Amino acid sequence: MKTKLIPLLFATLLALPALGQAQNTKPKRPNPMAPIRDVAGLPRVLLIGDSISIGYTLPTRELLKGKANVHRIPSNGGPTIKGLEHIDAWLGEEKWDVIHFNWGLHDLKYMGPNGENLFSKEKGGKVQVPIEEYGKNLDRLVARLKKTRAKLVWRNTTPVPPGSKGRYVGDSIKYNAVAARVMIRHGIPTHDLFTMSKERM
Repeated sequence: MKTKLIPLLFATLLALPALGQAQNTKPKRPNPMAPIRDVAGLPRVLLIGDSISIGYTLPTRELLKGKANVHRIPSNGGPTIKGLEHIDAWLGEEKWDVIHFNWGLHDLKYMGPNGENLFSKEKGGKVQVPIEEYGKNLDRLVARLKKTRAKLVWRNTTPVPPGSKGRYVGDSIKYNAVAARVMIRHGIPTHDLFTMSKERM
């Protein structure tokens, strides 16, 4: 069942841009953070990620309705340092069949000397998680995720748009290259949202 669910999950996520445009016309949307009640007999999927994943939680849940119970972590997943702190609580004690995960945009962003969010590096900002540390953190997170025995799917980090505050064009490529090496080493497939997003920019 897990093997069959992976291609379905990929196809679902590829269809999200069109569905997202249609949903923009609706006046009110449910809270993607709200817990859901499982439908007995369906596989359990967990989405881990930042605000990008928050954006595709509801469309993914809708497209996989009747095929999978799609859960997500109850917050923005933030950088890998937050992931390491909270991963045990996010995974809980229940069984997961598929875990679709990402960290990146909050690792590569720049912070001010007093913790200011999205601070310019030209004014002394420092990257929140240096790229070498990012790779080590991902390796630790993947090792923990593998203990669940779920099928794991890595979603790479989306491009930084030109003119973004506290993030710089091209950094996603560098962090994705580090992440790719980690995933290859662990035998984890990649959902390439970077390329799909780049084509729509």
